[in-house]
Amino acid sequence: MPDAPPIQPSDIVSTIDDASVPITVKLRDLHKIYDSGANAVHAVRGLNVDIPEGQYISIMGASGSGKSTLLNVLGALDVPSKGTYHLAGKLTSKQTRDELAALRNEYIGFIFQNFNLLTRSTAVENVELPMVYAGVPTRKRRAAALAALDKVGLADRANHLPSEMSGGQQQRVAIARSLVNTPRVLLADEPTGNLDTHTSGEIMKILDELHTKDGLTIIIVTHDPGVAEFTERVIVLRDGRIIADQKTPRCGGPAVPDVRALSLSVPEN
Repeated sequence: MPDAPPIQPSDIVSTIDDASVPITVKLRDLHKIYDSGANAVHAVRGLNVDIPEGQYISIMGASGSGKSTLLNVLGALDVPSKGTYHLAGKLTSKQTRDELAALRNEYIGFIFQNFNLLTRSTAVENVELPMVYAGVPTRKRRAAALAALDKVGLADRANHLPSEMSGGQQQRVAIARSLVNTPRVLLADEPTGNLDTHTSGEIMKILDELHTKDGLTIIIVTHDPGVAEFTERVIVLRDGRIIADQKTPRCGGPAVPDVRALSLSVPEN
């Protein structure tokens, strides 16, 4: 039996040219410096970015480009060394550690490349975890977790352990977990990095539906042009700076850059 063809991006209703859409993520002259004395690392350099509510965007770059650092800042896991980051109008650098944790819990859902599931907990227990931290009552969080699993097509796997599920199913559990607190922004760090081509397409289709049907702002960090083509906008980083910020072909833009070619520096004459 021949393999199923890979899932391709479909038409998309883009907010990229709609100036009336409120800004969810606002970066101004954002820098992040890891200071180790003489060996200080300037990971992100002077970024200015607006991401409107409901936009579907990818951030690309080779290893060392600053995309992981930027993801940490966007996820309120870290604060800028210089410049500002407003999330839904809130200035993150003015928040205490507890306030940042509350901001993450209220506004942001995280999806990781390695799934980050608790191996001894069932799918539904893994999905419940953010609500445990938020103090949601047991009955309410169980109902919400089951609804989230149903949304990603895994209602029948609610009581299975991660070891009893495929990689694609584990990633769907991770997506369900990211949704249970009804976030406004989903941050996905290489969400298809450990999956085969067809399963990757299935995961991207789920993210697509969350964007088009639920209006979520989705920010994907990836090195894969095929993943970036599902989004409506791509930002490319190199050495901590933005070198491209453009529409994707899905929205009438040029081809998505191949960031693997950017990992090789061209010597100056």
